Amino acid sequence: MRHLRRTMLFVPGNNPGMIRDAGIYKADCIMFDLEDSVSINEKDSARFLVYQALTTLHYPEKELVVRINDPGARLGQDDLEAIVRTGKAVIRLPKTECAKDVTDCAALIEGIEKKIGAEIGSTRMMAAIESAAGVLNAKEIALASKRLIGIALGAEDYVTDLKTNRSPEGIELLFGRSMVLLAARAAGIDAIDTVFSNVNDEEGLKREAALIRQLGFDGKSIINPRQIKTIHEVFTPSEKEIANAFAVLDAIKQAEKNGSGVISLNGKMIDKPVVARAERVLDLARAAGLVSEEEAI
Repeated sequence: MRHLRRTMLFVPGNNPGMIRDAGIYKADCIMFDLEDSVSINEKDSARFLVYQALTTLHYPEKELVVRINDPGARLGQDDLEAIVRTGKAVIRLPKTECAKDVTDCAALIEGIEKKIGAEIGSTRMMAAIESAAGVLNAKEIALASKRLIGIALGAEDYVTDLKTNRSPEGIELLFGRSMVLLAARAAGIDAIDTVFSNVNDEEGLKREAALIRQLGFDGKSIINPRQIKTIHEVFTPSEKEIANAFAVLDAIKQAEKNGSGVISLNGKMIDKPVVARAERVLDLARAAGLVSEEEAI
């Protein structure tokens, strides 16, 4: 079963209540933040809180991610020492501008894995791209390490770097989104969209979620649990899409049963891209509770 990343909920690492309650929400992923949402005076205590949460609390069926501080500095290195030791979370690298940022962080992680006797490569990574340089280097970033499971766009720093602002239409983000998405697909990893900061604009969130789904993104970072339901609804396939996906898989099974090398449905040939889309639809349908685990296989 493929892990879906429709929603990645930001949880400030210095907020004990949110850390405790993060598991009750229905986000696919929980991302504990040790970077921008934590003031410099609270960095050490936030790291301790997140470490304790990872080692003592249970977040059933959630992918856990920790956004660390810059690993080129002491704070980020201390974050890595603590989080890698838990063996429970994906490391999210902030403000990634080039492939070397990824490989340098991966080398630090490997050193910790060797020191604690963990399997080399067991700690996975994500990279957040938040600048013009990062966007232009997105392909190299995405291919920089086998540890990477996804790359994400961070729009606020990115549009500031572009010397503009975010608009309701998001035209200023189209190139950045496209570069991040294409880089992720070229590397065979997930693409996660940026946050939608106005938590009271549900219609705006719905429009943006529909846009990024149409572009091909796997999901979206979010800053408020209220946004989870809206995004999941946008990513939920229609009854027609689900029925067609089942028809595609049934056609494959029938062709295999008949020993036929050519598979068709309603006069159209079924090839690998059609099958991949059908499997994606059923994964999303399963996550929405519209089909059973057995049916989605």
